Amino acid sequence: MTQHVTDTVPTEASAAAPGRREWWRDAVIYQVYPRSFADGNGDGMGDLPGIRARLPYLKKLGVDAVWLSPFYASPQADAGYDVADYRAIDPMFGTLTDADDLVRDAHALGLRVIVDVVPNHCSDQHEWFKQALREGPGSPLRDRFHFRAGKGESGELPPNDWESIFGGPAWTRVTEPDGTPGQWYLHLFAPEQPDFNWDHPAVHDEFRSILRFWLDLGIDGFRIDVAHGLVKAAGLPDIGHDEQVKLLGTQAVPYFDQDGVHEIYRSWRRILEEYAGDRIAVAEAWTPTVERSALYLRPDELHQAFNFSYLTTGWDADELRDVIDRSLRAMNAVHAPATWVLSNHDVVRHSTRLAEGDEARGQRRARAATLLMLALPGSAYLYQGEELGLPEVVDLPDEVRQDPAFFRSSGQDGTRDGCRVPLPWSGQLPPFGFGPVEGGPSWLPQPADWRTLTVEAQEGDPGSTLEFYRSALAVRREHPALGAGRQITWLDSPEGVLVFRRDTDEGSFVCTVNLTASPVTVATPGTLLLASSDVEPGADLTQLPGDCAVWWAA
Repeated sequence: MTQHVTDTVPTEASAAAPGRREWWRDAVIYQVYPRSFADGNGDGMGDLPGIRARLPYLKKLGVDAVWLSPFYASPQADAGYDVADYRAIDPMFGTLTDADDLVRDAHALGLRVIVDVVPNHCSDQHEWFKQALREGPGSPLRDRFHFRAGKGESGELPPNDWESIFGGPAWTRVTEPDGTPGQWYLHLFAPEQPDFNWDHPAVHDEFRSILRFWLDLGIDGFRIDVAHGLVKAAGLPDIGHDEQVKLLGTQAVPYFDQDGVHEIYRSWRRILEEYAGDRIAVAEAWTPTVERSALYLRPDELHQAFNFSYLTTGWDADELRDVIDRSLRAMNAVHAPATWVLSNHDVVRHSTRLAEGDEARGQRRARAATLLMLALPGSAYLYQGEELGLPEVVDLPDEVRQDPAFFRSSGQDGTRDGCRVPLPWSGQLPPFGFGPVEGGPSWLPQPADWRTLTVEAQEGDPGSTLEFYRSALAVRREHPALGAGRQITWLDSPEGVLVFRRDTDEGSFVCTVNLTASPVTVATPGTLLLASSDVEPGADLTQLPGDCAVWWAA
């Protein structure tokens, strides 16, 4: 018996211009975390020239686009997500000329470039905020942020009970120009990251100008940081209890996923449509349901949203099948492509997350999870280093850690430095070719055993994770039933196994995934294209090892 994800598949929403490919519907997009990708000048910090020099590597890997995390001028209180100047490159990463050169080189290679934009908050060193502090209460510039009087007899208590995502209250009290304790300002993240007030028209005007600045430079789109956070509920009401971070992505809160954000993105979509080349915007939107995420992708809003429901689902066949069904159904309803992602700069790398304490099991599951993800209809995101099989670095010394959450919460667990350790490119000793100087610095230390995981060590080895990724992306690009699409057909399978089929006029494809630890015998649906582990296909039946995925041409 078969089960279709949807009974009816809607037609495309807004008509694309004749011949317009809408590349983003099936793109594989590679996230570059600039600090940790490649160091061009030997100072131990990744930079734009380093990225530019490694673009041929990404072309050979087989991705369609590169997404760059923030490189703007910033005091780096939160690794660049505290922006002081949205139109300037931080000197640690290079210059505006370097950015222009990078975009031009990427385009020459056929790679598109997406950059982060951070509209929920800025740096406390942003000129607007500094001037608001200098001018004191009543300054019109304070209206561009959330300044409020405190509660209590002398305003000594925060204006409400909201908590920072990084721990502690979401409010900081300022010292006014006359030296007295004064108003409080809202920061949903670090105190160095004051939230903008999106009820103010100047904020809207400024970000429309910022978008055009980068679009004029030639970038192909934006990843919108905290896309769900711009609008706050009227009156900034109390939530009523603590440990609010546990609610995120599961329940409604008055500072996230407010309906007012959608008009902002409608105005942004109109700007994107002014530019040739199919420019896009991608939402980082943590919402209670995938259906709420789909609202950001209505035909006149954004193009994609990260599928955090999929990322946070465990290695379980029933749970994965459910989230795949829900994701496709929700995206089909708004004519948007589903997206699939396993790792990023904010979460534990999936090779470690899926390991459950067994590194070898984690690597097997990570490879199988990659084939499953790349087989699904829509667009896929890769995080730098996953193509090398990099694990999470879980033993970084406290003195080298830089994630602000580490200093504001309970320590190493749950922080993000472990997935941000610089990439190993070559050689036998750290920093493994990360920079041009042998034995040079690296802003976070790399494990010595990464010598076997370098690009150099894996290049040309058919059993390596790097060559596995290259093969998977090549097959995905060439097979007519992979990439863009709206539906899959589930096929009968043993317990703990997922099997689905995809069909086009040009060909058919089957993906089989054994999510159990034991070998399982399954039907052989066609010719083996690629497997995550060693598999010997039989004429009618094939035995799949545990934690293994296979692609078949049906």
